Amino acid sequence: MKTFVVKRVHLAAAGVFAVAGLLSVAVWWAALENGKARTAAQLQDRLTITLRSVESEVERFRYLAGVVGEDARIAAMLAGAPAGIERRTNLYLQSVRERSGADEIYLLDLFGTTLAASNWDEPGSFVGINYSFRPYFSDAIASGEGRYYAVGVTTGKPGYFLSARVESAAGPLGVVVVKVDMSPLEQAWAQTAELTGLADQAGIIFLTGRPDWKYRPLRALSPEGAAAIIAERRYDNIDVTQLDPLVPGGADVGSPSIETAEGSVVLGSAAVEPDGWQLFTGLPMQPVHDEARLVAGLAAMGFLLASAVTLFFWQRRQIVRLKLEQNAVLERRVAERTEALAREIDEHKRTEVELRHTHESLIHAAKLAALGRMSAAIVHEVSQPLSALDNTLAAAGMHAERDAKAQVGKSLASARDLLRRMQRTVKHLKTFSSRQDASAPEPIDIASVVEAALEIVDPRARESHVVVNNDVPAGLPMVSGSQLRLEQVLINLLLNAIDATAAAGNTEITIRAAQVADRIELRIADTGGGIPEDIMRRMFEPFFTTKTTGEGLGLGLSISRTILEEFGGGVSFAPGAGGGTVTLVQLPLHDAARMRVRA
Repeated sequence: MKTFVVKRVHLAAAGVFAVAGLLSVAVWWAALENGKARTAAQLQDRLTITLRSVESEVERFRYLAGVVGEDARIAAMLAGAPAGIERRTNLYLQSVRERSGADEIYLLDLFGTTLAASNWDEPGSFVGINYSFRPYFSDAIASGEGRYYAVGVTTGKPGYFLSARVESAAGPLGVVVVKVDMSPLEQAWAQTAELTGLADQAGIIFLTGRPDWKYRPLRALSPEGAAAIIAERRYDNIDVTQLDPLVPGGADVGSPSIETAEGSVVLGSAAVEPDGWQLFTGLPMQPVHDEARLVAGLAAMGFLLASAVTLFFWQRRQIVRLKLEQNAVLERRVAERTEALAREIDEHKRTEVELRHTHESLIHAAKLAALGRMSAAIVHEVSQPLSALDNTLAAAGMHAERDAKAQVGKSLASARDLLRRMQRTVKHLKTFSSRQDASAPEPIDIASVVEAALEIVDPRARESHVVVNNDVPAGLPMVSGSQLRLEQVLINLLLNAIDATAAAGNTEITIRAAQVADRIELRIADTGGGIPEDIMRRMFEPFFTTKTTGEGLGLGLSISRTILEEFGGGVSFAPGAGGGTVTLVQLPLHDAARMRVRA
């Protein structure tokens, strides 16, 4: 049995490797064909671009010979004009050469002898040399224009010759020839390492970026083509007929492959009209073969890896099946724990709600505690107008008995003023003690908060013989907060300042406010006895107070700091310059607070 299992394993492994080999071969063939197609497309794109550059280089000088032949000096030179015309013609051709960028420009008579040239005063001048054997001369005489690429028999420099016939009413007079240097194209191909070249009508490569290709036949020369090259002295002193052709005889005609130092190279070609040239360019096939081998190897490795993974998971399947029950137990435990966590979260939420209610209750208790601290002053504030109201109404009754209407009206008006005063005081107290505080920050005028707080603490201040100087200017930017909660903070801080000032036997408190950067700073400077350092450290502890039992809960400063921090502000204490304590309240501007929330 064990031997049978081993044989099955071996057979399965052999099958996997066989399939991997077949897959690798199939992928290699597909990748190779795809690479060949991409290479053919790249060859076509490169041929199109290179063809345009060749045509552009030629077209720059296509009409130059004809234009030069229209000049009167050319006609006069060919007609045998008086002495002196030869120098003017030479200078004219020299000037045209310098302006146009042509290599050379020269004038031939009807026998092919050079009469004037742009290099007339230079070594290797064309003047006096006969070029009747050149096809560009015979073509121009026969058809009006000619074009021909060859190595110059005089200079030994290759060039593209463009010719045009010069005529008069009596008939042809001669031929103007423009020689164009096409080596910039060759240099550009060499710099970019392009496998590109131009071959003439006979198939000789006359322009290429590869020095080892130059003047080699693109394909094997025919006897007629070799004879024409020798007769025309096209490549003078270069025996092109003895050089090996670039493309072997048995190569594919459409896209031949050649062997170079870079390996196998596939060629593409295009005709350059009307010169009858053949433009060709090549791309190495080595990258295509390398890519095909790489893709095939990756495919085989991927298949083997997939097979190994499949085998691994198949083996693991049994182990997973054994662990299913354990996973089920674990899932039940996770579900139970999740349910317990959900109950804990609900309990936390209920606790948070209770804490919020407790916090609001403490804030309300702090308000009532502040009112309790002012109870005697408030009673005095209300009882005094009540006594005055009683006396005023009694006087009004006496005036009514005497029928003194004017005095009755004056007494009643005074009574109404006293009543409105009591109503205003009660209204402030009722609003302050209300639980309906706005929790969402809104734009608040700090000056109005200070005025409202002063109206509530004013009875306590007068009872304590303390004067509160309000130096808060109008027009400060709005701060972010809640009107009622900020009033509660200021009332608590002002009551503390009044008590401290009265306890020290002084009578003055000053309130100032100013904008500092993106905040409003409110300063309450009292003239009390100051705060000892040991007490300063415990100022904001809940239920900590220095007052006697019944005068406070010890929550005022703690709640005040909490309220200010909710709005992005804060409170701090510092010794005053002349004694006492400076209470610093900082509140953010409404726009600045809103920007911080967005960020």
